[in-house]
Amino acid sequence: MDDPVFLARLQFALTAGSHFLFVALTLGLVTLVALIQTRAALTRSELHVRMVRFWGGLYVINYAMGIVTGLVMEFQFGTNWTGLLELTGGVFGVPLALETIGAFFIESTFLGLWIFGWGRFSRWAHLAMIWVVALTAYASAFFILVANGWMQRPVGYVMEGGQARLADLGAVLSNPTGLLAFGHVVFAAFLTAGLFMAAVSAYHLWRRTAEVEFFRRSLRTGMLTVMLSVMPIAALGGMQFQYVQDTKLGNQISPLALTGEVLMVLVWQLMAGLALVFLVKFVYRPRHFGRVFLFITMGALPLPYLAMVSGWVFREVGRQPWAVTGLLRVEDAVAPLSLGGAWLSFGGFVSLFAVLVTVNFWLLFRHAKRGPQSGDAVRPEPASLPVPTF
Repeated sequence: MDDPVFLARLQFALTAGSHFLFVALTLGLVTLVALIQTRAALTRSELHVRMVRFWGGLYVINYAMGIVTGLVMEFQFGTNWTGLLELTGGVFGVPLALETIGAFFIESTFLGLWIFGWGRFSRWAHLAMIWVVALTAYASAFFILVANGWMQRPVGYVMEGGQARLADLGAVLSNPTGLLAFGHVVFAAFLTAGLFMAAVSAYHLWRRTAEVEFFRRSLRTGMLTVMLSVMPIAALGGMQFQYVQDTKLGNQISPLALTGEVLMVLVWQLMAGLALVFLVKFVYRPRHFGRVFLFITMGALPLPYLAMVSGWVFREVGRQPWAVTGLLRVEDAVAPLSLGGAWLSFGGFVSLFAVLVTVNFWLLFRHAKRGPQSGDAVRPEPASLPVPTF
């Protein structure tokens, strides 16, 4: 631990990996909330309105903490990775700027309108807001993965004056390493949110909640989401191997990256088995959930997170020693840090992220454990939905 480059790498690995856990749940959960609210708007179902409010509350908590971790994480580019910005900022920075300006601000604005707009807009206007939030969340993920895909397989640039300059934005945006990763992450987010919804619902049914129908429907929604997501994840993941770097093949792959790959595949197999159990349950006994089944569902909650982290380790560690494949090595991408400065940065960033992650899971656990409140049963007005209590 006396190498500033290693400390900078480890710091970014821990903070980026932690941030990604927020993103996956946020991206999947906002989609499920939007779908449930669509049904609530079409049918005026009081039960589905309450589902929107409960699961929407969990989404908002996770989104807020994800924004904080994302902003903090990006500070590292200016403190620890100036070499990366100096050489490739003219290309690498473009999708990041598009994500911030074109997606993030729109997403956060409409989310604020959605949170505070209950009862103030018609149900259709309010429904449109959550769909704008969902679509801009996808746009944010797309631009981030375009930037990462360019680092994996740099295209659409020219070298001028010792710096990479953008030559073909279309090539950067259509880079298959970014597009396939985006699809892979989207379905991973669906699976994460589906299993999250199923596990929280299983917990309440395990405790013999009075809200049986509420959590039975939520559990079925989560189960269906897992079943529809598990195979596309594998398909899109496998398609990425045609663009894989030589450093991820054969004897060139690092032991850590290889471990990540093996663990990712093993965990996916467990989730595929769980999806098969869900399918049998969904078809043959859709309204009866035994305690063994509920226990298994609760215990499976960590699986998608473990799969995502191990897959991320394989993707990122596997391209070492390159920060940008074939163009910039990691040691040249790191800022000229002293050992003391590297330790100070590492301690500050990692400590802050540890606090944020702890607070997020505590808030999620508290809100999830509390369940839908009695106030959620307020009947919707004819032209609007009730104000939630997040």
